[in-house]
Parts: sequence; C-alpha cells; structure tokens
Amino acid sequence: MTYRLGIDVGGTNTDAVILDESRQVVAKVKQPTTSDVMTGIYRAIEKLLAQAPVDRGSIRYAMLGTTQCTNAIVERKQLNRVGIIRIGAQATTAVPPLAGWDDTLRQVIGEHIHVLSGGYEYSGKTIAPFDEEGLKQAVREMRGKVQSIAVIGVFSPVRVEQERQAAQIIREIAPEMHVSLSHEIGSIGLVERENATILNAALMNVIQGVVDGFNGALQKHRIGAELYLGQNDGTLMSSQYALQYPIFTIACGPTNSIRGAMHLSGLKDAIIVDIGGTTTDVGVVQKGFPRQSALAVDVGGVRTNFRMPDILSIGLGGGTVIHEKGSELTIGPESVGYLLPERGQAFGGPVLTATDVAICLGLADIPGTDPTRVRLSPAYAQRAHRRMVEKVADAIDRMKTSPDAVPVVLVGGGAS
Repeated sequence: MTYRLGIDVGGTNTDAVILDESRQVVAKVKQPTTSDVMTGIYRAIEKLLAQAPVDRGSIRYAMLGTTQCTNAIVERKQLNRVGIIRIGAQATTAVPPLAGWDDTLRQVIGEHIHVLSGGYEYSGKTIAPFDEEGLKQAVREMRGKVQSIAVIGVFSPVRVEQERQAAQIIREIAPEMHVSLSHEIGSIGLVERENATILNAALMNVIQGVVDGFNGALQKHRIGAELYLGQNDGTLMSSQYALQYPIFTIACGPTNSIRGAMHLSGLKDAIIVDIGGTTTDVGVVQKGFPRQSALAVDVGGVRTNFRMPDILSIGLGGGTVIHEKGSELTIGPESVGYLLPERGQAFGGPVLTATDVAICLGLADIPGTDPTRVRLSPAYAQRAHRRMVEKVADAIDRMKTSPDAVPVVLVGGGAS
C-alpha cells in the first residue's frame, strides 16, 4: 500500500490529509498556520502520523497547496524589491511601467525602472536594436538595491531573443539576482504581461520560504516523498518549477475549493465563494468546470494576463482588520491571519477583526471566544457588518455574466 500526503497552507489554518491508493481519506487534521510555515506543516504531519501510523516510506507523493503568494500581494508583505527592465523605447514610453499600481504596492516593490531601446513588432520585425550597454549600466546601478529583476520586451511572446539576451547579461553581472522573463509568464498584451512578470519576480522570497518549509518538515519526519505544488489550473507542478514561477500558485487555493465545492454540492453551475482568513475568493463553475479567465485578471489591484481561473479576490477574511478612526470605518486589506486566536478581541487580543464583528452580533460562536471582550458598539458592529456584506455581494455581482439567478456555495479552506 502506498499513500499520498496533501497539505493546504492558508493564511490562517493549515489543513492536511493522507489518502490511500483508492483515494480514501486515512487521516485529516486542521491547525493554525505558523509564521515560519515549516512549523505549522511539521505539526500537521505529526498529528496525521499519530492518527494513521503508516509506514513513512510508503508515502510516495507530497502535495502542497498554498495561498501564501496571494496573501503576500494582497497584504504587501515579504515581497522582493524588483528591478524593472522594459525593452521597448521609444515605442512604449507613453505608458510607463507600474502605471495604475496602488501606491502601497509601488512602495514595497520599489521604483527601479529602466526603459531601454529594443523590442519587436507583432510580426517579429525588430523595432530598434537592443541597448546592451544601457542594460549593463542599469544592472550595475540596481545591484544591491533590488533582489529580483523582471525583463519585459515588446511582443516577446512572438520573439524571445532579446529577453533571453538580457537574462544572460544580468546573470553575468549579478548572478545572485532572480530573473523573470515575461514571455514565460503572460500573453501578448504588454502592460498586463509586464505586471504579471513584476509580481512573479516579487514573490521569489515567499515561494522559497514555502518550499524550504515543506522540505524541512518532510525531512524532520523522515518522509522522502516527491514534492509537488498545486497550481492555478488545477494541476500540479514540481517544486523546482514553482521556484521559477511562483505566480502560478496564485488562485490554486480557490481552485481546490471550487473542485471541492463541486464534488460536495453536486452542482454543475454555481458561484463559489471561498472565505479564508485573509481573502475571500469568488469563482464560477460552468458545466462542471471552473471558468477560465479570457480577460486580464486583477491580482491585488494589478491587472495581469497570465493563465488562471477566473477568480476575484478581495481583502476580506476572518482575520481582516477593522479600523475605526472617529466616524470613519475601513475594512482591511491587512489581516492578523494565523494570529487571530492571539490578536482578535473576542479571544482576548487587542485587534478588531471581521471575526470579532460576527461574534459581537451573534453570527458566530467559536470556542474560546467571549463577545463581551469585543470593544464595539452594536450600531458600529451593524455598520461594519453591512460594509462586509456589501463587499461580498459586489464581488458576486462582478462575477455574474447574466441577470439569471444562480446558486452560491460558501466554502472555507482549500483542503476541506
């Protein structure tokens, strides 16, 4: 008998299961996610093995689904500072890189931007010679100031030579830097492909921490399984591939939830609302399959065009922080995430969260909480609740493509 180990690391909880050869659940656990990821995974595996003392050598495959990359973008945390090389002057200077980005995200990414001569026409014809010397100077200027470099060439999916030439030069001058090439990430549209490539470059530290954490936890338990990560088209990728393309893990959690909701509800056409600790993700099932995005996809307020299911993520989850400044009320996007049992007011902590609002209004009953600890007037709680409902309703409306009624399925936790 051989087994498979599946783990979903969310912003709040880590869920884990062991399946046998017939895909039957042998053991399952849920426990709070930890700040270093590895500890939470280690504890989850420990509890699994306590439930089902299987031969560790018989666990052949280990699969990890994680929302860590999505959460990092939404919360603007743990992101690399990115050097941006656009190959397309003078043809593309009318719309500069990072145009339309939220100021909070621009500050985290940094604004090390260089637009160099080069690029191709849609036919593959060269627009202008590639500025090698300009690139070398730019890399030397950015070295030590950024951790990753994103290279974006005009119509590079048609011809890849200039992007590959740029990557070779960057690796010769600064071999310690991660390099993301846009033709490997997105489709034709320049701005959306550029945005996706910059986000991919910004996620390198995040995905490295996830993979290291998973590997470390498996090694501590003496499990030598092959390691895979879930990607956003519902399939798996190797850990080596994930380290190059972390952006493809974005929306893998909602994809898992969509597939789980379809299986449990038996519905073939529905809207699935996956409520996590940091975000709420809304997806659509049509004729039994997750709807794929045919347009630019919004990720953390940034328009992108890499392949992924049609998911709308909003910064609202159980750990979302509610701010009160006089008569002003704001919801998120930051979240206490896995620290909810320590930081949430209903648990005895100092931070007002979405979960506290629900508990205060009697809409949730969670062991270990006390509604009287929530320092919130009933009127203010009602106001915050209305704002949260409006955010979710607006997200659902934005995902509908017709005025007809459609079932809505609420789920939480990719591994559930």
